[in-house]
Amino acid sequence: MKRNSNNRGHRSQPVTHPQGGVKDKCAGEVAPRPAAATEASGAGSAPDAETPPRFPHKVQSKKAEPGGQPARRDAPAKSQGRMGHPVNLPSIQCKEAVEQLRARIEAARKTAGAGLRDVPIDELEKRVATHTLGVNANGWTNPYPKEDPRSLLLEYQFAYREDKSRFKAALMARQTGKDFSSESEAAEDCHLRPKTDWMIAAPSERQALDSLDQGKTWAEAFDLRIHDYAEEREGGSGTLLKSAEITFSNGSRMRAVPGKPNTVRGRASNLLLTEFDFFENAAATWRAILPSITNPLRGGEKKVRLVTTPNGSGGAMHKIWTKPDTAVMTWSRHLTTIYHAVLMGLPVNVAQLREAFDDQDGWAQEFLCQFLDGSNVLLPYDLVALAESAEATEAWDLADAGSTNPCYLGIDFGRSNDPTVCWTLQQVGDILWTREVLVLKNVATPDQEQILRSRIRGAARVCFDYTGPGIGLGDYMAREHGRWHPESHEFGKIDLCTFTANFKRLIFPRLRKRFEAPTKLRIPVSTVIREDLHEMRQIISNGEYSYWSPRTQQGHSDRCTALALASRAAGDGAVPMLPRAFAGGRRGKIIADRRNRSVLA
Repeated sequence: MKRNSNNRGHRSQPVTHPQGGVKDKCAGEVAPRPAAATEASGAGSAPDAETPPRFPHKVQSKKAEPGGQPARRDAPAKSQGRMGHPVNLPSIQCKEAVEQLRARIEAARKTAGAGLRDVPIDELEKRVATHTLGVNANGWTNPYPKEDPRSLLLEYQFAYREDKSRFKAALMARQTGKDFSSESEAAEDCHLRPKTDWMIAAPSERQALDSLDQGKTWAEAFDLRIHDYAEEREGGSGTLLKSAEITFSNGSRMRAVPGKPNTVRGRASNLLLTEFDFFENAAATWRAILPSITNPLRGGEKKVRLVTTPNGSGGAMHKIWTKPDTAVMTWSRHLTTIYHAVLMGLPVNVAQLREAFDDQDGWAQEFLCQFLDGSNVLLPYDLVALAESAEATEAWDLADAGSTNPCYLGIDFGRSNDPTVCWTLQQVGDILWTREVLVLKNVATPDQEQILRSRIRGAARVCFDYTGPGIGLGDYMAREHGRWHPESHEFGKIDLCTFTANFKRLIFPRLRKRFEAPTKLRIPVSTVIREDLHEMRQIISNGEYSYWSPRTQQGHSDRCTALALASRAAGDGAVPMLPRAFAGGRRGKIIADRRNRSVLA
């Protein structure tokens, strides 16, 4: 179904601008007039004497002189040339100004990004640590006048945008302006070359429309009038988007589609594939969309722009990025890590961002643009080895715990398919020592409750797997021992943990951090435990992280999950301080008595 719409702010009627792009009389090409320049310069104001205007030929006429020639603002008198013919001085100044601007742009293009291109990542990290935010470390400046919106481009954005190669690929860190830079080029191309088509593909409908919005914004800056906007969907309103298209007054078009094989097929077009590595099936989509650049008869030779954050080794972007160039096929590649972006003027506090992200592998991929395995091992063998100790134990007597050093439990509940694992950690100084790894296979739920009761009583806090079949036993335990849920002013022992995707992204990266040097965790030297920990994997799908492990005869990484829960229970190692009303007095005694009663007795 095709319909005209004003959705997402697109205008369905032509918009009149005070000044549009006109033929450059000095250079013989269309020169776009940014809308912002009209407001910045002010009506009747003269051009800056020191900085040549971007479009010096566009001078307002006040009134006609005799002979039908318009009088130019502040027009100097005409003088005689060498052959006795009149010389129009503004025309000479116009040509000189444009040539000067072109020279500055070309000089900036040659130097943009060059100062950091070959600097190792560890050296970039050191420079960022002492860098002043918002300052360009290379001393590079954007050559466009301030009233031109292209002056907003930072150095790395300018380098990517101004690269005129036919095949161009960019690996860029998250939120560094991928669409902002790419759509700038596409919009100007639509303006300079009438009847030019661009297809914009993204992993999702939302991302495709967001990118199209960026193109619309840039088109307005170039005074490119929107003639029509239409969406085509698979069914009625609210169904899946097939395409959204802006038609400009000069016949150029921008078409946004979700990046799927069945939606990207169509007419000849230039291609912009944003977040290409996160397409649902990037390889199949690439096969379906690449033939769109074949035909040069409408709109000339077509260009390809791939811009993305990496999504694992072996994927479509990894193959393009690492494939050697040949005499026939060459990709122009642009790499922008978060360190490059900050050193080139992006005002981001890297240390704060990295601390908040709290995921080493995720940071390496999302911000350092490293191709990781699509399925990454959470705890590699060398990391597990750092925590192994002969003094850590798989079994112990709870009477040995004492009262000085608190204990923390993580319980991954299982019944038939998987075992229940109760992992006990004891805080000794700043080290969490494994004291017991209790595995209960094919044990009835009431029996499990009886076995776990004494251990829970001796623990400072317990994190329990409150998912699926664990919900019932979790309710019993929370009623007997009290629930830990400070948000509801509940300060018991049992933290009921539901394994959502967000919860997994919370506990497993923190577990890995426990293993990293300097290691503050000790685990038994055990092949079974080592293999169980090593089986847990970080899965990256459509830009989202999750954690999963294959099912083996030993279980489903149940020990790893129990350890992650115990690590959560331990928190930062401090024993939780209960409010005074819950720690003593008549109310505290009543609560303590309730905890000592078994709900199954």
